[in-house]
Amino acid sequence: MNLATEAGVATKIRRMADRVRWGHPALARHGIDPCRLAIDGDPGSPEAFSFLVLGDSGTGLHRRDTPQRRVAEQLLAHGADARFLLHTGDVVYPVGSSEQYPDNFIRPYREWIVGGEDWEQLRYDRLVFRVPFLPVLGNHDYYDLPLPLGLLAGVTAPPRRLLRSWIQLDVGWHGSFVGQAWARAFLDGLGAVPEAELEEHLVRTRTASVDGARCLLYRPGAFTRLPHRHYSVRWAGVDVFALDSNTFNQPLPAGADDGQLRRRRQRLDAERATLLLSLGPLGGDEDARDDRAAKAEQLDEQIRDIDKQLEGGPPAVDQEQLDWFADALIASWRNPDVRGRLLVLHHPPYVTETSKWDQGQTLAVRARLRGVLDRVAAALGPLPAGRPLIDLAFSGHAHCMEFLQTADTGHGDAHIPWLICGGSGYSLRRQRREGPDLLEGPAGSERVVARSRLFLGRSGRGSSLRRSYSALRVDVAAGTPLKLTLTPLVAEKAEGRWRPYRGAGIAV
Repeated sequence: MNLATEAGVATKIRRMADRVRWGHPALARHGIDPCRLAIDGDPGSPEAFSFLVLGDSGTGLHRRDTPQRRVAEQLLAHGADARFLLHTGDVVYPVGSSEQYPDNFIRPYREWIVGGEDWEQLRYDRLVFRVPFLPVLGNHDYYDLPLPLGLLAGVTAPPRRLLRSWIQLDVGWHGSFVGQAWARAFLDGLGAVPEAELEEHLVRTRTASVDGARCLLYRPGAFTRLPHRHYSVRWAGVDVFALDSNTFNQPLPAGADDGQLRRRRQRLDAERATLLLSLGPLGGDEDARDDRAAKAEQLDEQIRDIDKQLEGGPPAVDQEQLDWFADALIASWRNPDVRGRLLVLHHPPYVTETSKWDQGQTLAVRARLRGVLDRVAAALGPLPAGRPLIDLAFSGHAHCMEFLQTADTGHGDAHIPWLICGGSGYSLRRQRREGPDLLEGPAGSERVVARSRLFLGRSGRGSSLRRSYSALRVDVAAGTPLKLTLTPLVAEKAEGRWRPYRGAGIAV
């Protein structure tokens, strides 16, 4: 039995559309862009600013000395300067349940939330942020629990609370209900607004105007909701595009590799079964418990990736979202008021983390984003010298921090710098043994399509084991063209002790 279940692409799209009344005639009647967000206080002019990035954070496996809180404190040290926070997905683990928001999200980030000093009294679906908090959906934010596991977890919850130092199963009665908890925490849920009150709600909340269209206004400290699961927002002349990669990451069918994949799945399934049997008493060693639980979750993800490849038939793809992104990016480049473009999504198309670099989902996201960017490049023609279509892209999913850059791929994704921020509190993973260069092409004539310049995660072994949990500060210089400086914010644990991390900033 898998540790979690996942709805199909069409179900995810439909459920999220219902939650925001996608396509409701009132939106068109009022001239509202349903995917556009404006933040109150946007200066409009190309001034300098900074923002913060985190991802793959929402763990409840640690009870005493939580890495997530250590990273949150790193973020707080830079919070006074931040104009917004980007979250690359997997807000709460392991199944995106509303039951997990109090401990796994509200508590560690309470200083960012109005009323956070009494965080235990806050409802996850009524949060108001002091600083704009802009997340995308991760795969765990969509996960649900198999019914037998949910019943077992619910029935055993009281004794598990008493025996936290002995065993920890970080689930409750239910999962996300296909992303419902994330939607209630962050979206402006028009689906919950009675029809008779919808017009008044739209007039009251869609008070901003961007590029000639009305849109939702995000007011820090007052009303802090997003318009949809994918959206765009502009600050100081920089466009940010947030995508839901869970609906275009379906791998291509296995084809001739079917037999090899099935054998690999059997090996992974056996390894997972053996590991789950070992998740018994571990004393007070939270790191050891975290390592084993994280390994089980990693194996579950790898098995799920293989299962998706073995499903057969054409993969489901959220073409509507990809078309929206292509059109929005073209419009951004043609707008003289825009000086830069950022992208954030959960699944990375390029990564050297050991369990993700060659997954079917990784390659699927690469192919589909590449197709979109090829269309954009064809529509725009030659760009200014040295300018990629995206100035910087962010993702999570791989439990590490990694900075890499695509080479001349021969496509619209050439020369894009990628920052993977997926090590903000959950388990960490290693870089692959094959090294920092990612290759494409037939055997014997491969070429480098991306190269890793920084990798922070799990490294060393035994007494030399290091865990580098991370978030990121991004400083945007004033003026045009866009110039960025990346500063890793790292909480590093080695030899059982937390210690300072000293690393240089990265100019982009």
